[in-house]
Amino acid sequence: MAAQPKVLIVKPTEQVPYRVVGETISCIINADLTGSYEVFLQTSPEGGGPPPHFHEWDEAYYMLEGCLEVTADGQTRTVLPGEFLHVPHGVVHSFRAAKGGAKFISINSKGGAAKFFEDMDRELAGEMDIPKILAVAARHNVQVPPPPAVQ
Repeated sequence: MAAQPKVLIVKPTEQVPYRVVGETISCIINADLTGSYEVFLQTSPEGGGPPPHFHEWDEAYYMLEGCLEVTADGQTRTVLPGEFLHVPHGVVHSFRAAKGGAKFISINSKGGAAKFFEDMDRELAGEMDIPKILAVAARHNVQVPPPPAVQ
């Protein structure tokens, strides 16, 4: 029989910040503690955000400050403070923080992202080394499709 999850309070001093492709992503709580989902506080500078990618967990964003331009399933949407956006697993998506940057909560439906972000921070130390980024992503089953062919 599996252990019953515990009621938890995570203090700000217990949250772990990671440097990932120009963003600061603080792990508020990971799936090792919840048994299922993960929650992050993301701060993205103007123009910051990941390349198009997909993974095996659902992901959602709740905007606190600024604006995100989120492209998912080939459609770009603007997400403003107080708005919530859900991206199902397997859907190719990316985002860019608009002028002034963005601050938002991201929620993932299952474990995986926290370990991915931890490895990105440890192995890249904030660098934009594309081959290393792709290698870490592949180890965590985060897929980065090739860019579309130029015609």
